Amino acid sequence: MAPRTHSTVPLGQKIELWLPRFVVSPLFALSLFFVYGFILWTVYISFTKSGVMPNYSFEGLSQYERLWATPRLYVALGNMFVFSALFIGISLAIGIFLAILLDQRVRIEGVIRTIYLYPMALSFIVTGTVWKWILNPGLGIQNFVRKAGFEEFTFDWLVNSDYAIYTIVIAAVWQSSGYAMALFLAGLRSVDDEILKAAAIDGAGSFRTYFSVVLPIMRPVFLSTVIILAHLAIKSFDLVIALTGGGPGYATAMPATFMYSFAFQRSELGVAAASAVMMLATVIAIVVPYLYSELRGTKQ
Repeated sequence: MAPRTHSTVPLGQKIELWLPRFVVSPLFALSLFFVYGFILWTVYISFTKSGVMPNYSFEGLSQYERLWATPRLYVALGNMFVFSALFIGISLAIGIFLAILLDQRVRIEGVIRTIYLYPMALSFIVTGTVWKWILNPGLGIQNFVRKAGFEEFTFDWLVNSDYAIYTIVIAAVWQSSGYAMALFLAGLRSVDDEILKAAAIDGAGSFRTYFSVVLPIMRPVFLSTVIILAHLAIKSFDLVIALTGGGPGYATAMPATFMYSFAFQRSELGVAAASAVMMLATVIAIVVPYLYSELRGTKQ
């Protein structure tokens, strides 16, 4: 029999092999604990009798019954649907328009991209604070126009409960439409030039080429953009808090601000946890089918 040989790995190579694992494993463990661990904790708390403090006695669905019996929840859900529809629709329209404009290789493409992508570098807290100044009747647009000589001009949406929700739409569109533009522009630049040449040979103009040929090809880009914008709309909290604080009254309350008020202002931890679980379920219902379709497409 031939003698058994033992492969020896130099110590330096062993260190290079195991060092990344030693570095990453604590961060991975902390992420599991502080993200997924607390998600599981929140889900369990939603099934307990928790009030001001956590109470780990299992209670069943009583917190969810209290949640859906709260009138403020329906106000928050209605605001979220209005905000989401307008925010997603306007951001898509502006994003498509700007992407088509930049796809024409205009001279000031770099300037336009910088202007519309700059808001994405700001946090929603900063955006909300800036737009709170701009829309403040005593400081912003209304005050400026009246000083310009139009003393009857009124733009008090920020303090008007019937229109306050639209101020959040304005601020959110301002920040996110540039991101939609970037996604659509990347999709347009990836379209095969042969398709555009074939459309030109068939006599299709620029408008018909984009809306009848190019944009239908970009369905995955549309889906990705809608999913991302919907995710931002559902999680909207910091923008609302900075801009309106959920007011006037509850006119701009969202599910996220509803959850916050029950957890830290009314000290009803169980109802707040149930609200958080419902938000998580909504996000999962949107994201998981999208991820499944993407993974299925890559396998095919």
